[in-house]
Amino acid sequence: MDDIRVLEPSGLDALIAELRNRGFRVVGPTVRGDAIVTADLTTAEDLPRGIGDEQEAGKYRLRRRDDDAYFGFADPAQSTKPVFFPAEEVVWRGRRETGEGEGDAGHFTVERDTPEQRPVALLGVRSCDLRAVQIHDKVLANRTFRDAHYEARRAGTFTVAVACGEPAATCFCTSMGTGPRPATTSPETGEPAYDLLLTEVLEPEHRFIMEIGTEQGRSVADAIAAAPGAAEDKRAALEVTDAAAARQTRAIDTGTIHDVLRASAESPRWDDVASRCLACTNCTLVCPTCFCTTIQDTSDLAGASAERHRVWDSCFSENFSYIHGGPLRGDVKARYRQWITHKLSSWQDQFGMLGCVGCGRCIAWCPVGIDITEEAAALGRMAVASA
Repeated sequence: MDDIRVLEPSGLDALIAELRNRGFRVVGPTVRGDAIVTADLTTAEDLPRGIGDEQEAGKYRLRRRDDDAYFGFADPAQSTKPVFFPAEEVVWRGRRETGEGEGDAGHFTVERDTPEQRPVALLGVRSCDLRAVQIHDKVLANRTFRDAHYEARRAGTFTVAVACGEPAATCFCTSMGTGPRPATTSPETGEPAYDLLLTEVLEPEHRFIMEIGTEQGRSVADAIAAAPGAAEDKRAALEVTDAAAARQTRAIDTGTIHDVLRASAESPRWDDVASRCLACTNCTLVCPTCFCTTIQDTSDLAGASAERHRVWDSCFSENFSYIHGGPLRGDVKARYRQWITHKLSSWQDQFGMLGCVGCGRCIAWCPVGIDITEEAAALGRMAVASA
């Protein structure tokens, strides 16, 4: 769908207003405290205008830019994952009804919780995070036992992706094939990956190059009177993402990593990384594709009401692999090996794609700066040396 438009920065307010008028809950990046987070937006003033970020192994800082870029940062501290797959949610609620007479203990009524049905408009979602949503569509909504809560929240999503022009030092999406410019369609379904794609161009004048992905996207672009673009506007957008890709210095060799990890079950590298890893679970909590959960049951003191909650869990937790007799992965070495091997190898066996999108959050938010790209490269070198 080769339809190019140009949107002035002032048009962001019109875009948000149009989406809200159409009944969408608009969600995108905004500043809270010392981080850019994903939250509800009401106007363009909620966006992190003039704010950039600095990310390195074990480091995340915001900085003031010398321009008015609205998307002049790499990615929010947390992805869009909690929008559709929240960190905690009620699965069902139950209440004991009082009996009618002596000897009648009453009965217990169970009500399943239903998520809010208002559709979501994702504004400013990065290519890596958009790919993570597609992965969750496969993992959570396209299996024998579907995640009904995820499907309810995901239904009717309108997506305004923003191509990345400011990768962090931790980013490696180019090597994973997930950015900095999103694919036009989902690799699994062939359906459009976004309704609208914006690329922020700062020179010679500040503007957004808008690319139409769907008829609904075209309808929104028409409603906000986005001006027609030209071939040179598309070239300017491509220059932004080409430059962003060229600045990335971290990478994973996706052609070899699956087999490297299969051959590295007893590698001494696991002892090395285990000596540094705190098993704090930070990497899994900020990962946009991790989906491990556990169940927590609560009740009041009288036993009259109860709730079942689903909450995020992590394979770095010792109790996550607990079965009768003890945990299957009792040490940090086994847990780190499980995490990276699943992410970059067995995930592909299960679902037909890798479970990493190259966002780099696990590197930035690791307190001791463990780098998944460095560990993958070290395992590869050791596998070659021992062959």
